[in-house]
Amino acid sequence: MIRRIKPSDASKIEDIFTRIPNFSEEDVKVGMELVNIAANNNIQNDYNVYVYEDNDKVLGFHCTGKRPLTDGVYDLYWIAVDPDVQSKGVGNKLLVHAENFVKENNGRWILAETSSKESYEKTRDFYFRHNYKVIVEINDFYSVGANLLIFGKLF
Repeated sequence: MIRRIKPSDASKIEDIFTRIPNFSEEDVKVGMELVNIAANNNIQNDYNVYVYEDNDKVLGFHCTGKRPLTDGVYDLYWIAVDPDVQSKGVGNKLLVHAENFVKENNGRWILAETSSKESYEKTRDFYFRHNYKVIVEINDFYSVGANLLIFGKLF
């Protein structure tokens, strides 16, 4: 089941974040800022966090929000799956949910940022499998040799 975040989910999401090898301490900190905003302020709509739950266990989540100053562009800020269940379809279901969220809110683009580093190859392949295209690449963005890749999908 995919549902909106509850305050009690934040610690479960943090656990997922910390067990994903690609995420640094700084990544976890930034990601948790958005998760905590969504978990503790159900009035805001900048960060829409949805969790994938099975048998009362949070197995993954996505955080999606409308890009400021646009009339239909959404960012997929985060999508993450518990390493114990990766490659079992959870990420696919979360991505479809995020895309449907965007469409239901009159979005026309969904954007997802990732790194060109070798350790992100599975992430890039995930987006390619779901018909995303690299629409922007900024060389040496994160660090020398680590480019920013912005994947996009137009509806």
